Parts: sequence; structure tokens; C-alpha cells
Amino acid sequence: MRVLSFTKTALKNLFSKPATRPYPLQPRDYPERTRGHIDIDIDVCVLCGICAKKCPAGAIAVDRAAGNWSIERFGCIQCAACVENCPKKCLSMGRSYTDPAPKKHTDVYQKPPAEANAPEAAAKGDTSHA
Repeated sequence: MRVLSFTKTALKNLFSKPATRPYPLQPRDYPERTRGHIDIDIDVCVLCGICAKKCPAGAIAVDRAAGNWSIERFGCIQCAACVENCPKKCLSMGRSYTDPAPKKHTDVYQKPPAEANAPEAAAKGDTSHA
């Protein structure tokens, strides 16, 4: 009798669709409201440091003097406190998670140097050649 119940389970599993998806051939489709990883638009960021102060895990660091914004990806708890409190709205929640890695790493974003008075310099250059 016991063999018969096992045979029923084996046949059911053999002819039903799999419970898992074939990763990495079929990537995960994340729902719209997924809290994944933090994305930054470094061009808009003013390096005020409010995101670092609001981060409960201490995963964000801002170095205004060096023009760096950094995040420890595996230290981030995806709470979105930094996104909600950013005054320039340069932070957003990505819809995918941080890829697994053998070691913890920190992603550093460098603020591009501002070209001081670029339109004025171009205008002055045009008048000097006239």
C-alpha cells in the first residue's frame, strides 16, 4: 500500500510544471513596488549628507570635500529612508536586488567636476574674436 502512494506522488511530480524557474535563463520579473537597491543620479546630487544621516544601517557615506557618494550594498536594508528624505530627489529604489558576491563591497560615485561659468566663457570667447 505504501509503494502505491509513493508512485502516485512521483507520477504527479513527473507530469506537473516545475515549482522553480530556470535561473539564469529566465530572469526574475520583480513587482512594481519592489524595494531593491538604491540608485543615484549623481549629477543632480548636491552631497548634502541627509541620506547618510537618515540611513539606519549606516550604509551610506558622503564626502563633500572629495565629491564622493558611497553605499555599502550589503549593509543597506532597503528601507528607503534615504530616498524619502533626499531634498533633491536624486535617489530612487531600483527594482532588482544586489547581485551576490563573495565579499562585501562599497560602490563609490564621483561627482563630476562642475565646469564653472561654461556659457559665460563661451560668450566671452566669441566677443574677443570679433
